[in-house]
Amino acid sequence: MRISWNWLRTLTDAGGVSPREAADLLTSTGLEVEGVEAVEPVPGMLAGVVVGEVLTCEKHPGADRLHVCAVNIGTDAPAQIVCGAPNVAAGQKVLVATVGTTLHPSAGEPFTIKKAKIRGVESNGMICAADELGLGTDHAGIMVLDPSAVAGTQAAAQLGLKGDLLFEIGLTPNRSDAMGHWGVARDLVAAINHRTGARARVVLPSVEAFRQDDDARTTPVEVRDTAACPRYAGLTLTGIAVGPSPAWLQERLKSIGLKPINNVVDVTNFVQHELGQPLHAFDADKLNGGRIVVRKANAGEHLVTLDEKDRTLSTEDLLIADAEKGACLAGVYGGNHSGVSDGTTAIFLESACFDAVTIRRTARRHGLNTDASFRFERGVDPEVTVYALKRAALLLKEVAGARISSAITDIAQPRPWAEVDLHFATVDRLCGMPIAPEAVEEVLTLLDCQLSGRDSTKVHVRVPPYRVDVLREADLVEEVLRIHGFHRVPLPERLMVPAVQQPDTTDEGFRQGLARHFAARGFREVMTPSLVNGARTVKLGAAPEDALVRLKNPLSAELDVLRPTLLFGLLQSAAHNLARQQHDLRFFEKGRTYAVNAEGGTVESERMALLITGNQEAGNWRGKARKAELADAKAEVELLMERLALAGAATYAGAEHPLLIAALEVKHGKRVLAVLGEVKPAVGRAFDVNQPAWYAELMDEALVQLLRREKTTYHEVAKFPSVRRDLSLLLNSGVDYASLQRIAFQAERKLLRQVGLFDVYEGDRLPAGKKSYALSFILQDAEKTLTDDQVEKAMGRIQQALEKEAGAELRG
Repeated sequence: MRISWNWLRTLTDAGGVSPREAADLLTSTGLEVEGVEAVEPVPGMLAGVVVGEVLTCEKHPGADRLHVCAVNIGTDAPAQIVCGAPNVAAGQKVLVATVGTTLHPSAGEPFTIKKAKIRGVESNGMICAADELGLGTDHAGIMVLDPSAVAGTQAAAQLGLKGDLLFEIGLTPNRSDAMGHWGVARDLVAAINHRTGARARVVLPSVEAFRQDDDARTTPVEVRDTAACPRYAGLTLTGIAVGPSPAWLQERLKSIGLKPINNVVDVTNFVQHELGQPLHAFDADKLNGGRIVVRKANAGEHLVTLDEKDRTLSTEDLLIADAEKGACLAGVYGGNHSGVSDGTTAIFLESACFDAVTIRRTARRHGLNTDASFRFERGVDPEVTVYALKRAALLLKEVAGARISSAITDIAQPRPWAEVDLHFATVDRLCGMPIAPEAVEEVLTLLDCQLSGRDSTKVHVRVPPYRVDVLREADLVEEVLRIHGFHRVPLPERLMVPAVQQPDTTDEGFRQGLARHFAARGFREVMTPSLVNGARTVKLGAAPEDALVRLKNPLSAELDVLRPTLLFGLLQSAAHNLARQQHDLRFFEKGRTYAVNAEGGTVESERMALLITGNQEAGNWRGKARKAELADAKAEVELLMERLALAGAATYAGAEHPLLIAALEVKHGKRVLAVLGEVKPAVGRAFDVNQPAWYAELMDEALVQLLRREKTTYHEVAKFPSVRRDLSLLLNSGVDYASLQRIAFQAERKLLRQVGLFDVYEGDRLPAGKKSYALSFILQDAEKTLTDDQVEKAMGRIQQALEKEAGAELRG
């Protein structure tokens, strides 16, 4: 949220606080000032540009269209300046850019004034036109000032230009009370007074001058849904002349980044950002039946909003309607047919308090996020409704010539103040320090709370309705501490933190461990949105329509379902990098996938996913680059299984997968631990990834459950040597290495430590349907040196098992 320092100062008399001090105070109270930005009505604020008086103006001896001028710029001697403007003349007061000044013209790049010779005559400055100073587009001649201007005066002072500072406040969702300059001023004054003992005040503009001018027009109001609209106020103004706003009003809006539109709309925006109360102006002549009805929309009812979109409404949408049809989506967006235009002469001005949940659902349902909905969704102050209406009416009288032609209609359901007993011992306990009861009462009073029933242990507190988030004793303690100052909480010299043992593997600890493992393996972590496009998800076959978790009110039709797989986000990240000439990528992401189960409930699953594409090894003087392949993705999964002590029990088998080619499932018994394979080219192309990619997805829950069940053990490094034996086997083509590895470990459980595949051959020298594998076997006894007899018996058991279960034949 943007707050103008100049605007803020009009609402408080705390004049002794600098902008930097104010920013620090606000941050310490919970309104974090994330940045302070200088706002200049003209870039550079015309630094180096001064008022000059043209003393003499002679024709240039070498150019018919140039003049040589002697100009008094407030220095000891006049400056000689060559000027080409047709309207320059002696006796004028003008604006002069002195040597060294950088100008920011309305069009083109900034430039710096230098000493120069123009057709042989020295020139020491420049007499400026409006566009050269960035003050407009006029270049017909130089700017001529009022004769009363004093030579040497800075141009910014002469023209009344005032710079401002913009506070960018990171507003948390609970601080709806600070969604305007008034709310920020309240916190600033409370902090100043409590911490310094000052007696600053919040100074609100007076509305005592509010009077009804005539009875020319009345707009009846009917509120049919008081739950969705607990307070609705309005009045009718006539005699309005719609036009540009005065300079001061435009300057205020521009200072916070708003574009002035016309005097009526600008006043409603001004009051909204001053008080935090949204307003809406209807063209009274366009209201059918001349009346306002606050009601829920009918099923299938349509409303064309200000963006000219025809919206189909829900029965949960709150409408501001006339006698025949909807005129405005309450608290969210205005209707097109009832909006203020250049020809508007009478308006009905609305100031209301709407139910936050109703407005939030409507805004999400229609994909709208407006300044008004931002405030109503969080809750506005029901007690400022009428004051804001009077403030806006008086401003419209000032800037648009309006007449107040009706009494204020105010239909209100009372909202009681929250009442909480605050115990002083609770304040001390939660704050971690003693705070005097008198200081507690002072802070609460500064925050507009009403106190009663004070005794030695507690005080009864009534909380104003604009603090929608302060409902409990702990909330009041937080209010006291943020104004008293978090920085006052003492820190002990030593912090004693006991060691916390985790006997079991935690879900979060496991995921963090996986992330560290893959980061060490050269993968980069990415974080992608959980929302994906439902139509594309179904088209690519990632999940059937009835298994998708759909949003009821998606902000965008492109992001309407929760992801059933992490692959899509990884492919989008890859496409982003490929478009920027980064072709060799290794990504991982940890997150959740979502699906609808057979009972219609939503299932959330924790996953860790990998994506590899491009070169696995970069080319250099020692060798050529090597493209990544499925074996590289599999190797990463195998390495992880080995690290988790699951390698011996994990099996790899082919599987069908809608998004992958040559997919493999990694299982422990019947439990699936991971799935991996090559991304189907059509799936990659759907995300603009046009090079091969390999994907692996790990099932976190299954892995964690296994780790909790299996105890981690350790043993000493073996003191006795290992023995290697090799077998060359003739196999059927359908036999895979994983099966051979499993059979070998089952046949020799005590001595076999490792199985390796070091040669594969398929060719004309072998019978049809056959292949040759060369396997290595590492045998070792932890307690003694192996004898030849032990080795031979172990290898015999392994060979026999391979021949029996895999149909292997020993090659000579």
